[in-house]
Amino acid sequence: MSWKQQDSKYIAGTYARYDLEAVKGKGARCWDVNGKEYIDFTSGIGVNSLGFCDEDWAAAVSSQAQKLQHISNLYYTQPMEDLAQGLCQRTGMNKVFFCNSGAEANEGAIKTARKYSFDHYGKGRHKIVALENSFHGRTITTLSATGQAVFHQYFDPFTDGFLFAKANDIQDIKSKLSPDVCAVMVELIQGEGGVVPLREDFVREIAALCKEKDLLLIVDEVQTGMGRTGKLLCCEHYAIKPDIVTLAKGLGGGLPIGAVLLGEKCENTLGAGDHGTTYGGNPVACAGANVVLKKLDENLLEQVSQKGAYLKSRLLACKKVERVDGKGMMLGIAMKGKDSKQTAKECLERGLVVLTAKAKLRLLPPLNISREELEKGLAVLEEVLG
Repeated sequence: MSWKQQDSKYIAGTYARYDLEAVKGKGARCWDVNGKEYIDFTSGIGVNSLGFCDEDWAAAVSSQAQKLQHISNLYYTQPMEDLAQGLCQRTGMNKVFFCNSGAEANEGAIKTARKYSFDHYGKGRHKIVALENSFHGRTITTLSATGQAVFHQYFDPFTDGFLFAKANDIQDIKSKLSPDVCAVMVELIQGEGGVVPLREDFVREIAALCKEKDLLLIVDEVQTGMGRTGKLLCCEHYAIKPDIVTLAKGLGGGLPIGAVLLGEKCENTLGAGDHGTTYGGNPVACAGANVVLKKLDENLLEQVSQKGAYLKSRLLACKKVERVDGKGMMLGIAMKGKDSKQTAKECLERGLVVLTAKAKLRLLPPLNISREELEKGLAVLEEVLG
């Protein structure tokens, strides 16, 4: 029985898979069952920050797995403590809650915001303003916080308490800030929504409003965080200090991990028993994340900015490219007269793995992709996009 047959027979059909049976990878290259080589411009949807099988990352994960793979959050482990310290020191946030995914991180952020408001203002001040076209996860509550109608079907009833405002429209935001609102939740670049960056003035006005009204500002950096945009956190581009930042994807470098970074205002909001998760702060996942964080130094972050600018300039010269949105190496290509899914298939046939985001091609290459790998992938894009 082939892999595809096994998949069809035994795995729930929740994914429209592309025709690639991956066997192994190294750097930004992977190989299929027939030995065909592909350049990866996806990083596993932004997860493989250091590409496939980075030697230092693999060594740290392997070593930790042979010492202590899990013990639970009832006890202390060094990888978890080191990662918490590193994240707080690098981001200027005060405390961390560890979990396993972006959706879990956003759930933690939502609970923190509501608990903070309950502690300071009592019951009833619990609503959260999110943005239209946003995406915050696939649990019932994070789907409820997602501002895309296509996700609001089949699974009723959804969690109450979310309002949606138009992106880049500060007056619409203001109109939604009723007395029962406790937080505003945004992605600075809407990833699944089509790689749509928010305007800097809009974001800064939201931050000012939140400060004025004692609302928590939650920034979902599940996709934009951990160096993806050329800064450790995308909010650094906007010169803001959120109350809560959520991370996942690229933090673990290939293993499941999420984090809720808590600022001064809400660092002590969650007490014993208020929240938890069995695998949060797993020693093996944290060991890998520590390598990712260490390697994301100023030199690598600058390379991300430079390579992203280079990618954008080359793509804008293609005849079938209308524009390129995004920052660093989180790019969305708006095309002229080409379907994104069909174009992704054309790239795959030529040995390049890319993503889509609605009508756009989405590129999330490994942050440390080599110049040779970058050029090889660009050659395919230029062939497909003219």
